Amino acid sequence: MGKKSLISIVSVYSVIYTVITLLSSVLYLGNGIYEDPSGNWHELDRAIILLIGVAAFYLCTGLPVKNIAARYIFAYIPSQLLAFVYVWFSGLREELAKTAYRDIWINFTSLFILLCIASTLISIYKDKRSQQQNHQFTKTR
Repeated sequence: MGKKSLISIVSVYSVIYTVITLLSSVLYLGNGIYEDPSGNWHELDRAIILLIGVAAFYLCTGLPVKNIAARYIFAYIPSQLLAFVYVWFSGLREELAKTAYRDIWINFTSLFILLCIASTLISIYKDKRSQQQNHQFTKTR
């Protein structure tokens, strides 16, 4: 993994974490809650779950599987299971909400799908751009 790739991963992770945290804060404030009832553990849990998802996504983009849907599924299943295991372990620290597993499934899956869509669109754009450049190159010969 090159320096440029690592910077890209860290940047994506940081932007997503910031957006999720700001959205969560706005939702709490909109509901009249002025402090996060789950406290600092909630922030650390969010960071770790996001790290699992982003790492899995970047690993899946490098899998040597031609079918893009299969590649995403091969990365999604073990990473979602790892997220469930993390939630289970956090239940040893404090009592989980009744909807903890449903919530992590919805949040993790939603983010993973958004990353897959963005990656696919970027890939299509790069392929089209590459084809246009190749077409231009062959025209000039």
